[in-house]
Amino acid sequence: MNKKIIFIFVVVLILLVGGFFWWQNREIKGSPDDYIIKETEEGKFVENKKAGLMVKVPEGWEGGKIRDIEEGSFIIQTLDIEGKKNNDVVIPPLTKGCGIEIAINYKKMSFEEIEQDAKEIYTRLVLINQRFEKIMIDDKEALKNIVDTETTGPMIGVYVPIVDKVYSFTFIWASDEEEKCVQEFDKFLETVSIF
Repeated sequence: MNKKIIFIFVVVLILLVGGFFWWQNREIKGSPDDYIIKETEEGKFVENKKAGLMVKVPEGWEGGKIRDIEEGSFIIQTLDIEGKKNNDVVIPPLTKGCGIEIAINYKKMSFEEIEQDAKEIYTRLVLINQRFEKIMIDDKEALKNIVDTETTGPMIGVYVPIVDKVYSFTFIWASDEEEKCVQEFDKFLETVSIF
């Protein structure tokens, strides 16, 4: 009888320990529902508590959730944005306005891995030119990717890898609105808070 109790105890212990390690190592994905819009006296903010992110929506811009990618993302854009549409979302190249896509990739990545992924993605879009530089976002080291492709036109991607997440901000603009839009993007990056 004692051997049977010990055997059951060992099996239960193994299941508990195995369940604990599975729980610790499971892959956590985000969702478009993680993003909420908060309106305050200081302006409109987009928050993702699960990912630990808050950004301020530029004055006169609007935002909305995107559900066509697994982790979900959030789009902020000028009211006058124009271009091709895919599932009611304006996609590059733009003919008017500017837009920012915010996304969180729940995966640990180094700067080298991020750079390699960006090179592969943009090469498929018929790369014209691309350069990378290190910048700081909310006192955290980030990788800025300035790129131009035949398919999408000019874009800027900013990637902030922290522990097991990569926060990304992809910026697009109409070719004749570059100066105005890039200034807005720079101001936007100053409002990024990763906690």
